[in-house]
Amino acid sequence: MKKIQIKDKFFETYLSKEQLEHRIQELGAQIATDFEGEELVLLGVLNGSFLFLADLVRAIPLPMTCEFIKISSYSGMESTGKVTEVIGIPTAIAGKNVVIVEDIVDTGRSMAYLLEQLATFSPKRVAIATLLFKKEAFSFNYPLDYVGFEIPNKFVVGFGLDYDGAGRNYPEIYQLSIS
Repeated sequence: MKKIQIKDKFFETYLSKEQLEHRIQELGAQIATDFEGEELVLLGVLNGSFLFLADLVRAIPLPMTCEFIKISSYSGMESTGKVTEVIGIPTAIAGKNVVIVEDIVDTGRSMAYLLEQLATFSPKRVAIATLLFKKEAFSFNYPLDYVGFEIPNKFVVGFGLDYDGAGRNYPEIYQLSIS
């Protein structure tokens, strides 16, 4: 098991590059089947989703556009309990199929906020694709349509996820090491 250090914390491999690639291909195929014959808007939630979104876009053989929103609810390794919108929702989603692409859903607060905001733009359909899902931490009841991996409630970095701004560049996902 590979270990890395990011700032003052140590992390160990949790999901390999190959596991991520394989599962993203599966998610892309599932989305393509579910939206066959339709056009999509993939709405990437920055910053963490950018690597997942890039790979997912290449795995979906349908006409699509990509848009981005930036919301924040974390500081360091802790949720602040408050969602802040930094880059807003694009207005070109009315009447369109929107797939929100998120790196991780843990408490679900950020996604609940985003779903509420998106509804005011009258999309045709909204689906959620998340690479990682912390079911133990989830405190809402909306459905997650496409889940890459269900993971324990541990802090993770890599493949777009960060620790206080660092670690997004790793091609694997690492979890906080307890030793």
